[in-house]
Formats: sequence, structure tokens, C-alpha cells
Amino acid sequence: MSNLSSDMLPLENIRICDFTIVWAGQSSTMYLADLGADCIRVENPYIWNPATRASAPIMTPEFSALLPPWMGGHPPNGRAWNNSPAFIHVFRNKKSITVDSRRPEGLEIVKNLIRISDVVAENLATGTLEKLGLDDKVIKSVRPDAVILHIPAYGRTGAYRKGRGYGAHIDSVAGSSMLRGYPDSAPSTNTQIFAGDFFVGMHGAIAMLAALRYRNHTGEGQVIELAQAECSASMFPQSALDAAWNNRESTTIGNRSIEGFVPNGVFLTRTKANEDDRWIAISCRSNSEWESLVNYMGAPEWARKGDLNLKEGRAEVQEMIEEKISDFTITRDRDELFRDLQQVGVTAGPVLSASDAVDDEHLLQSRAWQNLPASEDYPEALFPGPPFHFSRSNVSIRKVPAALGVDNDYLYKELLGLDDEIVAQLKSDGHITESFSKEILGES
Repeated sequence: MSNLSSDMLPLENIRICDFTIVWAGQSSTMYLADLGADCIRVENPYIWNPATRASAPIMTPEFSALLPPWMGGHPPNGRAWNNSPAFIHVFRNKKSITVDSRRPEGLEIVKNLIRISDVVAENLATGTLEKLGLDDKVIKSVRPDAVILHIPAYGRTGAYRKGRGYGAHIDSVAGSSMLRGYPDSAPSTNTQIFAGDFFVGMHGAIAMLAALRYRNHTGEGQVIELAQAECSASMFPQSALDAAWNNRESTTIGNRSIEGFVPNGVFLTRTKANEDDRWIAISCRSNSEWESLVNYMGAPEWARKGDLNLKEGRAEVQEMIEEKISDFTITRDRDELFRDLQQVGVTAGPVLSASDAVDDEHLLQSRAWQNLPASEDYPEALFPGPPFHFSRSNVSIRKVPAALGVDNDYLYKELLGLDDEIVAQLKSDGHITESFSKEILGES
């Protein structure tokens, strides 16, 4: 999907046996797949893992309408588990194998895959792999130098070790849900996008890379425990320290600055008829930026009064300043204002909707979006690609998001070396498929 010449990829010849689910785990292995690792998703067609391939295996128009568009906005045709707008991006550059690992022959297939893998990654409910007969001891017996990454919700030890959780629960326990929102708002008004998931993903990717480097030096693998709640807690260390040192509770502050910069917020701009509201983010991180903003607005009298030229003076009348800036921005075009403010040295940026972002000239030029060809499950579209660009490696979308079981033929025959007769039997027994079971689909 890229015109760049492709030399060796950074993680070529590294293979991942991937049991991850939802966003946190799947994004950690996505980063390594982007960098060239051969990431093989191990998927059981008889088990529906919630919030992993879609909200539900069957997405009726009525059910989809109950969900936010980013979760329920599936294309009208195709298999829901292959075209969820919320999850399809974490399947890019990966392969998918289907196998019922609960059965002895299925478990043996998984062990054979582990045997030729460098990394085993999972964030299933605590104890799931152990119930399958794949505890760390068994994995090490199959692949002694394996890097094993566990990403439990709350850790493998401690009071919450058996707890299950998604982003809402993990962020809440970590304390971040109480810090997000407008002043005096309740946690129930928070957005349903949880940064902690992708924060965990980055930590997981870094941990796997470090363990692989350690193995290169010592020949030994490692078992990594990465508690999601600990990752979420580390997003807001300043609040924990403020409580410990000053006995103060941090609260929601909306778009205002945690560092005390004034102004720092999002302001409504001029909007045309039949157009959604358009907003701009403006921040003055120094007195000189404030001076530049005041001059750009025509040096109004209110901005010259008192000690507003000082950060401390502006902090005392922050609400008034926000109201005055709003009165100004509502008369201006968002994009023109953004460019003008940047030109005079004021930190500003347009607040883009999803459709705005897809059409944004800078994001298009920087290859943030890449072309996703049409398939039987979705139409052609622009699609988010890896955010890093290497000078000597084609780090891009080299393989479209892995549909369920799409790589079965290659993985069973070429990688695992099974003959046609065995593969035919596994298919007859329901291991090899590109659909979920009739029970999952409600057809039994």
C-alpha cells in the first residue's frame, strides 16, 4: 500500500502467538506486527470474546442504532466480526488461525504454534490459559526461551487479581475517571473512549521488545506481568503526588490547563447553516503568547486592564477571559483563525471531527491515512496506518486486517506442515473455519 522501497523490517523473523482481546492487548501486538513481526491471532470459533471483533456476532440495524457510530457503524453487508469500525484497525498486518483449543487435538495445534513462536501474548480473563492447560510452565516446556506477556486487568497478585474489567472499570480503579470531564461533572458523563487501553498497548509493546532484546543477550526468555490498572494509574501521577504531598484532591477541570496556563481551552467558531459546530483549541503558554493573542484580537480594552499581562492575573479571571475569547472566535472561520494564530505565535489547532480528519491535508500528506481496498466485508476506505515511518523499512499496512480464519490454509499447511488429509479432518471437526459456530450465531 506504499510506494516506499521495502528493506528488512525491524522485527522480521519474530513470531507472536497472539491470544489478546479487546483494545489493550490487541493494540500491543498490533505495534509489533506493524514493525514486521509475524503476528498470528489464535481464535476459537466456539468462543465469542466480548468487544474483540465486534459488539455482537450479528449486528442488526436496530441493534447498531443503539450504539455510538464508532461501535455500531458497520457496513450494511459482510460479516460483522470482520468489519467493526471499533476493532478492525487492531487486526492490521496480522494473521488469523481458528482452532478450538479446548479439545485435545486443538490444544496440540496451539502448542505446535507456540513451539515456533518467540512471544506468547494474552490478556484473557485471569486463569483462562491455565484452564486450557497452557500455564507458564507448560509454555516454557514447549518453548524454553519464550517471552510470555500477561496483561491482566488488575495484576496476577493482590486483592483484585481475579477481577475482570474493561476500560471503564480499570480507569475507575486507577483514579482517572474522577479527573476527566467538565468542572463539577459526574463520572457518568465521561466519554466512552478509554485512553488507558492504548496506553497499556504501548507499554506491552515496549515490554515485549525489551524482553526480546534481553533474550538476544542471554538466550533466556522472560515472563512479563503488565497490570492494566497500573498503566492507567501512571497516566496521572501528578494527581497522586498532589494528594500525597499536599493532601489535595484533584478534580475535573474541562479543557483548562493542569499547569495553570491561561487561556487554555476550546472555543466555538463561526458555523455555516446546516453545518455542525466548529471549534478551535487555543492555549497561551507564556505571557508573550498572550500578548500576541491580544494584539491579534485588536488589543481590546478589557485585555489591557489590571495585571492580565501576567499568568497569575489571568488565572484570577479565567472565566471572564474565556467568555471574551469566545465572543471573538464565534465571528471567525475556524481554519483561517488557526492559521493566523499560528502565524503570530499563538498555540492553536482546529478541533476536527472524524470526517474532517480524514480529509485533512496535513494528515493525508503525512500518510496517517492509507488506502484499505474493498473486500466482501467492507467497501474501500481510507484507514489509519502505523504512525512511525522508517528510512530503510516499509513500515506500513502491508496486510489488510485479518478476517477470521483467513490464513488457515497457509498456517495449517505451510507453517505447521499438516497434510491435506489432516487439514480436511480438522475442517470437518470445526477447527478450521471462517465463521463462528452456529451456537454463537444463534442458528442451532
